[in-house]
Amino acid sequence: MAFSAIYFLDNKGQVLISRNYRGEVEMSMIEKFMPLLVTEEDGALYPILKQDQAYFLWIKYKNIYMVCTTKRNTNISLSFSFLFKVKQIFIEYFGDLEQESIKDNFILIYELLDEIMDFGYPQITETNILQEYIMQEGYKLKQGAPRPPAAVTNAVSWRSEGIKYRKNELFMDIIESINFLVNTRGSVVNSEILGQIVINCCLSGMPEVSLCFNDNALFNPDQNKEFELMSYRVTNQIRPYIIVDATVQKYSHSRLEILTKVKGQFKERLVATDVVIIIPVPSDASSPRFSAVKGSVVWAPEDSAIIWSINSIKGGKEFAMKAHMGLPSVEAEEPEAKPPIKVKFKIQYLAASGLQIKYVRIVEKGTYAAISWVRCITKSGDFQIRI
Repeated sequence: MAFSAIYFLDNKGQVLISRNYRGEVEMSMIEKFMPLLVTEEDGALYPILKQDQAYFLWIKYKNIYMVCTTKRNTNISLSFSFLFKVKQIFIEYFGDLEQESIKDNFILIYELLDEIMDFGYPQITETNILQEYIMQEGYKLKQGAPRPPAAVTNAVSWRSEGIKYRKNELFMDIIESINFLVNTRGSVVNSEILGQIVINCCLSGMPEVSLCFNDNALFNPDQNKEFELMSYRVTNQIRPYIIVDATVQKYSHSRLEILTKVKGQFKERLVATDVVIIIPVPSDASSPRFSAVKGSVVWAPEDSAIIWSINSIKGGKEFAMKAHMGLPSVEAEEPEAKPPIKVKFKIQYLAASGLQIKYVRIVEKGTYAAISWVRCITKSGDFQIRI
């Protein structure tokens, strides 16, 4: 993003103040902006206008037009974000952005424009940092001047002052989803872990929190109680914590037998909960009969599937389920596609990636006592086994 110049116009198109940064576009080109805008206002109104080889990017606030010119293929989102940020800076300095506030603060505005942008590139756009360089106070409008919110004038803008809790606690959840695909030969085709660390912050004041896992990390808690600290992806070789083996025996024009075994491939002290195994069957199957060592089995004819649900499986334990289904005497001309078996599960106190939070350090000026809690959970994502 690089602007040639920036202009502040009144509602008649007269230039109140301007700053030339690169000289790529003639300063007199701004005279064509208002006639071009009036023409556009008869129909659709666009935030980007073109005249010859120059582009006008503009926003309007009350009776002021803020216009930037450029000839380059610029980042539009960043450009408009910059314009709105400049507007906010002027409001914080002058109380509001109107013709009177611009005329009363010419010198200060030029100083701000020099710090905000250098040779057409944005530099400093945080008011609290600008105030360290430009300590001159602007002339603020006495009437109708809105008071900036506290979150804008704090040393940090992401957390309000005065946050207090009776009990200071920090809850951290390491949540990992396993995507797994096994082909008909039992070989792993695709495996990955998608993880995230979610923070639920109940800490008073303005603490700094240090986490130590693979690398040290330092963060300041957000003003919201719950937020995502980070997300990550692991593509190394991944263990299938739930192993499902299905043997299908089809008797032509007669019946179908499916023997399914499931085993928890993790430590004995861990437990997989909410285990659901969805086994596809032919759409014309009927008269189901099931026998299972553990859990419940239902037939879902609308989905052409058998659903085996098990509340919990301890590590190292194996269970079996056998299904008998009838088939029509006449087979379809075209064989049906064979969807994969789908598996769902959750394992508490396990991070499949091996990620560990070694320690948590909370530092705050008030030196209060704080407790941190870490919880891990691994669950199935897109977990499929082809048969």
